[in-house]
Amino acid sequence: MDEVKVSIICNTYNQGDYVEDALRSFVEQETSFAFEVLVHDDASTDQTAEVIARYAAQYPDIVKPYYEEVNQYTPGGLHNFYVQSARAKGKYVAICEGDDYWTDPHKLQLQYDALESHPEIDICVHAGDRVRPDTLESLGMVRPKQRDCIIPVEDVIMGGGAYVVTNSIFMRTEAYVHPPQAVIDFHLDYMVQISGAMRGGMYYIDRCMSAYRVASKGSFTSKMLGSKVKVADHLMKVIESLNKLDEQTDYVQTEAIKKHIDELMLDYNAYLGRFGAAFRTDAWRRKPLGDKARALPYMLYNSASYKLERLRSR
Repeated sequence: MDEVKVSIICNTYNQGDYVEDALRSFVEQETSFAFEVLVHDDASTDQTAEVIARYAAQYPDIVKPYYEEVNQYTPGGLHNFYVQSARAKGKYVAICEGDDYWTDPHKLQLQYDALESHPEIDICVHAGDRVRPDTLESLGMVRPKQRDCIIPVEDVIMGGGAYVVTNSIFMRTEAYVHPPQAVIDFHLDYMVQISGAMRGGMYYIDRCMSAYRVASKGSFTSKMLGSKVKVADHLMKVIESLNKLDEQTDYVQTEAIKKHIDELMLDYNAYLGRFGAAFRTDAWRRKPLGDKARALPYMLYNSASYKLERLRSR
């Protein structure tokens, strides 16, 4: 039990209302192997650090905190990636942000066993519940398949960032620490999912084992809400990163990547009011007539909101 097999990576910032749920769900994992909790606090101004310190004192062999004195936030989480990947001792890493938590004490063991039994695969995920931040009321399960299976990387690419819950990601440390440079430069969970699935696909366990708080305070989603400009800028960053990833992986997944970029370009052009370009995408042409009719009011609203936000920022 002395050799660490799994490194749990948990990044936090001003999540004092939530982080104890995450930490408790980590230390309650029942495993046949040793694991560590690498919790990184990015100079929180609330009680986050105090909660972490309490768990570190109670579980000194498991919970290993890292406290920033000055906030080091970088778009795409680059700083967090470098700090946490350098600390990971395990053969595998498991990902869970400080505002989310796990709901099954056997999660780590099941994912560990899955990848131990499939050396050709680098990443394992599972079903997860979407919940309201404070009441924890279920908003529906994220369940990409209806059975345990290996999901091909093409499905992961086309599924987008919400295809699986981030706190279900369990990867070989080597694959997580040394992905293509495009994944490091824009360390989005979606990019991690794709790069992790490129060698042998994504092993999926059809069992709900985590809860994802939707738009919790300080989360990426909450920062995006209400800003069409931020959403559009984010879409372009994803498009640019996918193009770089395609180039850096010798264009092996060009067809799937280009198809998904086409879908993103539909949304991006619609936000900017470039409806001619949006309607020329294959993604728009493939939509049934009824879907087009339902989409148009949202596209017009988003475009008007985007332009108004731009004007107000001048």
